[in-house]
Amino acid sequence: MTNTYAAAPRRAVFFLLGTLLVLVGHSPAAATGVLERVSSGGKLVIAHRESSIPFSYVDADKKPVGYAVELCLKLAEAVRKKTGAKNMQVDFLQVTPANRIAIVAEGKADLECGSTTNNAERRQKVAFTIPHFITGARMLVRADSKIERIEDLEGKKLVSTKGTTPLKAAEQANRERLLRITILEASDHAKAVDMVEKGEAEAFVMDDVLLYGLASNRPKPESLRVVGKFLTTEPLAIMLSKDDPEFKKLIDEEMRRLIVSKEIQPIYDKWFLKPIPPNDKALNLPVSYLLRDFWKYPSDFVPF
Repeated sequence: MTNTYAAAPRRAVFFLLGTLLVLVGHSPAAATGVLERVSSGGKLVIAHRESSIPFSYVDADKKPVGYAVELCLKLAEAVRKKTGAKNMQVDFLQVTPANRIAIVAEGKADLECGSTTNNAERRQKVAFTIPHFITGARMLVRADSKIERIEDLEGKKLVSTKGTTPLKAAEQANRERLLRITILEASDHAKAVDMVEKGEAEAFVMDDVLLYGLASNRPKPESLRVVGKFLTTEPLAIMLSKDDPEFKKLIDEEMRRLIVSKEIQPIYDKWFLKPIPPNDKALNLPVSYLLRDFWKYPSDFVPF
């Protein structure tokens, strides 16, 4: 005959042990980090954009290229060296402004190499390494437009890309200044430019460097121009998981090395001062005073 009172404590102990094992198995600490995964033969996944010229875009052969992509390939080499995985596979995953944060937060990509702004809201979900560029939001208009500042858009249509900080800045300015602007959302940057060219919107608000890049690669770049004061200050940085401190430490160290050694300079010059694909036109944008000052003491900390 079973002793019910003696069995009860044993069942309680087994239940407690089982519960602890489940909790440990699902804890962030138990998750495999990027370096551990790569060391075991896993691949590194780099997220890229379709039309964030010159940071991250696809060329005529549908190959990911750009300033941020090239930096990420440098970071991939650091991962390869750290792990000793000489045959480490690097896969590319195209993302959009709307899904890029979720892709990294969910571990579907290890690095997001594009034109993403490091801000406090996003740092609640993901982490960022040292900024590779500092820019601000301005407006792209048709060359024959009389729009020079955001106030000139009162009662008119303004487009921005879904899920971006310039979109939020435009919405805030519209509310605070009672401008009655109709703000439209485009699925990507190329679509937004297309809307301006077709007259579906008077202006496209986005980081000015992206606007220069997008305009330079249109069939008639002379038909567009960048106008207005900065609506925002945007430190652009490579995005990665906030739950993998060992991986972030390596990425930060390598970014700092690239900056301090000035190895980053020829990479910058290649994408901002020299002709780039697909139309072999130069943006002619030297390093700004903001970025030059920031790089004197490279840090992943930004006061935004």
